Amino acid sequence: MSFAELLDHVGGMGRFQIIYAILLALPVFMTASHHLLQNFTAATSEHHCHDLLRVSVPMDSNMQPVKCHRFVTTQWQLLDSSATVINLTELETEPCADGWVYNKSIFTSTIITEWDLVCDSRQLKQMAQSIYMVGILAGGIIFGGLSDRFGRRSPLIWCYLQMAVTGTSTAFSPSFTAYCIFRFLTGMASSGIAMNGVSLSVEWTPTRTRAVVSTMHGYCYTIGQFILAGVAYTIPNWRWLQLVVSLPYFICFIYSWWFAESARWLVIAGRPDEAVKQLQRVLRSNMQKETTSAKSSYTFIDMVRTPVLRRISFCLCFVWFSTSFAYYGLAMDLQNFAVNIFLIQLVFGAVDFPAKFISVLTISFIGRRFTQALTLILAGLSILANIFVPQDLKILRTVLAVVGKGCLAASFNCVYLYTSELYPTVIRYTGMGLSNTMMRLGSIIAPLVKMLEEYIPFLPLIIYGAAPIISGIAATFLPETLNVPLPDTIEEVETRLKEREREREREIAQTRNDMHD
Repeated sequence: MSFAELLDHVGGMGRFQIIYAILLALPVFMTASHHLLQNFTAATSEHHCHDLLRVSVPMDSNMQPVKCHRFVTTQWQLLDSSATVINLTELETEPCADGWVYNKSIFTSTIITEWDLVCDSRQLKQMAQSIYMVGILAGGIIFGGLSDRFGRRSPLIWCYLQMAVTGTSTAFSPSFTAYCIFRFLTGMASSGIAMNGVSLSVEWTPTRTRAVVSTMHGYCYTIGQFILAGVAYTIPNWRWLQLVVSLPYFICFIYSWWFAESARWLVIAGRPDEAVKQLQRVLRSNMQKETTSAKSSYTFIDMVRTPVLRRISFCLCFVWFSTSFAYYGLAMDLQNFAVNIFLIQLVFGAVDFPAKFISVLTISFIGRRFTQALTLILAGLSILANIFVPQDLKILRTVLAVVGKGCLAASFNCVYLYTSELYPTVIRYTGMGLSNTMMRLGSIIAPLVKMLEEYIPFLPLIIYGAAPIISGIAATFLPETLNVPLPDTIEEVETRLKEREREREREIAQTRNDMHD
């Protein structure tokens, strides 16, 4: 009897699984806040040199103060309205030397205003976000290996505590360096929470309800974006905002001690007695299939050692990288749309509802492979279309970006479930760790690619759009997992695909014979 059959045997998606899935999904609300937090804590307000505005700071073509320069000498004659017209372009200027004055009508305090991350230091804003994403990458590597070795429960509990402590510490950062260090550690914990939460839910969920549970996690992330917009609007001070989205993880840490270890992992780890306690009514003799692989140890090499898993790993690397790369390229640049930042955050969050609803329908009834490929290709086309839209058509540009973001959200919704189903239990966390690594590489590179627009304005959009299209094509080479039980061993993965290929060949041969007849 397989584990999936055992879950159905002991009640399927019963009260335990429902409560378990809800408690694992709750922290995801604040995960969205941390991922997109710098849209608000690092918002760049209007600014100019800390000098007498009229006589010391030149105006640009829109009669707004220039942000990064001042006159070398004070131009007192500018106060005299009857004086001869002066050609301001001929007056010598220099970089701001005494700091900046910021418009605090929307945000009373951000890391930009606190540490003057403007003008020559403006790239530090993007660097801070990339450092956070590097932390998520490191967390995926570290916690991915620990989870396959020591189980899902213990690393998850630790990640809740680390998220709470380092997130709270970020709010009290005395310097930009300390801020980056704490954000890095927060990113590590966020990665462990995301991977453990999804995997624990999937491993405790019967085959027929996996898509629904996975989508519920996706919707929690979506609702989290709404929560972030509301909280950020209410709390314009970055330190208080950082604190509010971090403290709830202390509650998660407390209730997480109730969590049960994945019984599926316990069986694979050679601890069937503990698994029996988790399953209660199920006898140890029912688990003979899974215990055959308990004596073996597995490493990263096993993901590329056999032909089918090698293909799966390479294709998923493309999918995870480009989905994250394009997603954060859009989601972390809200100020670029020249629309109210709180409104655009709500719109970007709202599009996830129809996108994920449609995706769960296609995932459940058409298949994972179709959904994955379609959402990525549509996302890439939406992003590329913006290259041909003039800058003054703000609404159309925003609509195309929102459509692209919705498709990428649907892609995320699919790929989390798809990855868990493609990798066998013995290396599922190692596989999720590799996927997480590629995802975080994408999110790290995304802010850096944004810098290229200073040289070629449309180049970032070309790169953001081409990546998901290429990965969408790569997704068509993945095997379908619709209504297929979770594999537990590498041999199962290899055998299933070979059997399907043989069946397809028989069907083709039968079709040809029928045509001859």
